[in-house]
Amino acid sequence: MARSSLLRADETLFRDPAAFEFTFVPEHLHHRDAQVRELAFLIRPALRGGSAGSAVLRGPPGTGKTTTVRRVFREVTETTRGIVPVYVNCRHDHTTLAVYRCIFEQITGYPAPPTGWHLDAVKQRIAARLHDDGARLLVCLDDANYLIPAGTYNILLYQIFRLYEKWDVAKPGVFAICSDLALNLYAEADERVRSVFHPLEISFPPYTIGEIRDILTDRVRQGLYPGVMPAALLDRIAEIAAGEQDVRVGIDLVRLACLRAETDGRRRVTAGDVTEAARAVGSPVLAVQAAGLSVGERALLRRIAERSQEGADMASGAVFEEVQDYLPVGRTTYHERLKRLAEAGFVDLVPGVGRGRERKVRLRYDPAEVAAVCTGAEEPRIDRQPGPARNPGVRVRSVSRGRNPPHLSKD
Repeated sequence: MARSSLLRADETLFRDPAAFEFTFVPEHLHHRDAQVRELAFLIRPALRGGSAGSAVLRGPPGTGKTTTVRRVFREVTETTRGIVPVYVNCRHDHTTLAVYRCIFEQITGYPAPPTGWHLDAVKQRIAARLHDDGARLLVCLDDANYLIPAGTYNILLYQIFRLYEKWDVAKPGVFAICSDLALNLYAEADERVRSVFHPLEISFPPYTIGEIRDILTDRVRQGLYPGVMPAALLDRIAEIAAGEQDVRVGIDLVRLACLRAETDGRRRVTAGDVTEAARAVGSPVLAVQAAGLSVGERALLRRIAERSQEGADMASGAVFEEVQDYLPVGRTTYHERLKRLAEAGFVDLVPGVGRGRERKVRLRYDPAEVAAVCTGAEEPRIDRQPGPARNPGVRVRSVSRGRNPPHLSKD
């Protein structure tokens, strides 16, 4: 290798490392114009002195829900002081006080005292700042499903929507994000909340391989120096991410592959860098996906992985008979959980040869890795039966692909 192709100790391949962080908000939001228009539609009344609407943003992980909201919120902040957008990560902040402290900090610009303030005091100061500024509150509850097992989902929604009853403020808007497609956030709301929570449902389908390629190309342009990532390898990374249906996998693969090349002092990523990065990314992605399963679904997946390791009969009936020793469930529940695992992309249900032959369960990942992540997965969601594709009682607007999302303005 020529000396000119080696990096000096003080050189780097990254123009902007932040471009590969999951919290990064890109300069241009690719392939989510229709969703941006829907959010702008809900926000626009607040720009004219009314109240913002509410929405449930639904889609698998890695489909741009959080990035879209962050991009829209940034534009709102740049456009007007009459709306205060607040982002809450409910994975981290899921108690009532934690959520209100997060709202307080983003509204005032400084954190609430760690102790000594009662919840009502925090709410009163939030309302006072909104009243003094003549501003309207817009809250994004990201991963809102984590509020349900915490027992705070209905409490928070009711209190946020009813702030105007105790204090002289406008009715807030709420954007609730959920990546659990089997969960119906509207159905989880009690009658008191439903009387004030009338969300528009906005769908975020998985990106196609071409769309992922566009997103990764833009991240490479912003985050790397020219010539670091060959086009052919970026195509390969896009294909891997499309297979996972998660653009974040592609972003992380680019970052890790470049780190490997930089560590070796090379100015250009190689196929070997991508291969090694893919091995490193695989298990963490599986862990995130497994954490989204219910306890029962994850237990079944673990037994399937263990049987696959043993080379046992993987016919669905044989699997059912074997798991009875570990998971005493009926056939209906078993097949519903098996269907859920197939929908989540963990297994394929392969039809047998000939009429009436039962399906075989084929694991799509390395059995040892699947068994390991099922054992170590944390924060299980509520064990429930898969719900309908649409939320009953939720207004639905069709989201079609479009161009040039409208900018928020007072006009």
